[in-house]
Amino acid sequence: QVQLVESGGGLVQPGGSLRLSCAASGFAFSFSIYTMSWYRQAPGKERELVAEIISAAGRPTYADSVKGRFTISRDNAKSTVYLQMNNLKPEDTAVYFCNAVTPRYVLPKRDYWGQGAQVTVSS
Repeated sequence: QVQLVESGGGLVQPGGSLRLSCAASGFAFSFSIYTMSWYRQAPGKERELVAEIISAAGRPTYADSVKGRFTISRDNAKSTVYLQMNNLKPEDTAVYFCNAVTPRYVLPKRDYWGQGAQVTVSS
């Protein structure tokens, strides 16, 4: 059974930092081949992609709203992906979800989600 377990969310003041972790288990294939992403969903808004990393060697991609403030990284040996969030703003408040997707050469496509971690930025 595949599990993605997020941790590290919480309440932080504007300008503060948090690090989210997502520990994966139960994958049919090596964790290293999965594209790992962080999404977020604020109340009343659609879920949006925050950051994505294809492999440890691949260049991460970020939403424009978080560029320069957030950093995604992965530790394939620990089957874990991280999201370091610095200089947090109230508009970063959302539930953050971890996502894992198989590469295009693996069929059928497999797409997994974590349960979400609440991040609240408020003074």
